Amino acid sequence: MMETIANMSSMSHFLLLEFSEIRELQLLHFFVFLALYLATVTGNLLIISAIVSDNHLHTPMYFFLMNLAMLDLGSISVAIPKSIVNSFFNTRLISHSGCVAQVFFLLFFVASDFALLTVMAHDRYVAICNPLRYETIMNKVACMKMVASAWISGLVYGIVHTSSTFANSFCSNVVDQFFCEIPQLLKLSCTDLYLVEVGVLVLSVSIVLGCFIFIIVTYVQIFTTVLRIPSVQGRQKAFSTCLPHLIVVSMFVFTGIFAYLRLPTNSQSDLDLAFAVIYSVVPPLMNPLIYSLRNKDIKVALWKMLNLKGSSKNPFSEFHS
Repeated sequence: MMETIANMSSMSHFLLLEFSEIRELQLLHFFVFLALYLATVTGNLLIISAIVSDNHLHTPMYFFLMNLAMLDLGSISVAIPKSIVNSFFNTRLISHSGCVAQVFFLLFFVASDFALLTVMAHDRYVAICNPLRYETIMNKVACMKMVASAWISGLVYGIVHTSSTFANSFCSNVVDQFFCEIPQLLKLSCTDLYLVEVGVLVLSVSIVLGCFIFIIVTYVQIFTTVLRIPSVQGRQKAFSTCLPHLIVVSMFVFTGIFAYLRLPTNSQSDLDLAFAVIYSVVPPLMNPLIYSLRNKDIKVALWKMLNLKGSSKNPFSEFHS
């Protein structure tokens, strides 16, 4: 028995979940995910390019948006391309090192993404509720520190979770998910070490809920201020920026919590698959639409860029109010 465990813990590969065993459906999955991936990559690259090329977008808000787009590019590129390739070639294989990389980079990008969303809520609070001190509070150095903190927190988060997850010995290499997801990997554990990662997950969810509550409280204060704006157009503009943010954050939090904290089962659930797709695919896909492409300034910048009229000035040279 001990020899079997030793062999499984040193396995060279894992087998990921297939969306279907029917070849036609595998190809359908390939084309659908490929289209979603290309749309996500294109949207986020356009946002980054527009912000870099237009001096008018060199403000804290768009600086955060650019970093969000970079994180979304990273997160969508962790699991989806491998799933697309596997569907096309009708295989389930992923190497051990590839599985480790998926877990680490997905956690890194997702944690950094959520930390940045929290920072963006603070930015909107200062802009709407304390506009006279906005330039002082959200200065260049402060913005750089906030973004750096988001990236560093994601890095630490990824290292801690990945280390505690793969410290386990695995009794099987069959992962009931289309990418290497921690809850599914913990089901394969042969030892009680998985309890350490469970504890870390519970602590992490508590931190996420704390950030989520902070965002909600922040937006309650923002909405209270917005409702006092005499201009109907001004109120509509503020609400159109805030409400989509809350929707994406809420979907991100609740689907992630459901995936990571629901009671484990021995069999794969369609809900597990659905929620994994939602929290890994939908936010990176929707963020460009919600935060940027619906924004008039972004549209103008994109038009200028596509017509070769964009500015070549360094986007980090200064921030404007």
